[in-house]
Amino acid sequence: MSEFSGTIVDVRTRAEFSGGHVVNSVNIPLQEIMEHVEEIKQMKIPIIFCCASGGRSALAAKVAMDMGLSPVVNLSGGVSAWQKAGGVLS
Repeated sequence: MSEFSGTIVDVRTRAEFSGGHVVNSVNIPLQEIMEHVEEIKQMKIPIIFCCASGGRSALAAKVAMDMGLSPVVNLSGGVSAWQKAGGVLS
């Protein structure tokens, strides 16, 4: 994904994020999403939301779509699927 020009938002907890995350991703824990609405609206699109397995990021993606952001993507399978596909964690 060296040519990716959007934003990857990792909605896992800070502890999970510090244990390894997609390179260049931003950490906004799911429980803090509503506190960061304006920040999210300013992010470069497409916005890809990720978490450990895809559940929390699906909720975050729905919130973003409800805010009118598009395109918004949920990384299905989360960071686990990213690693299985050969993606690198930082």
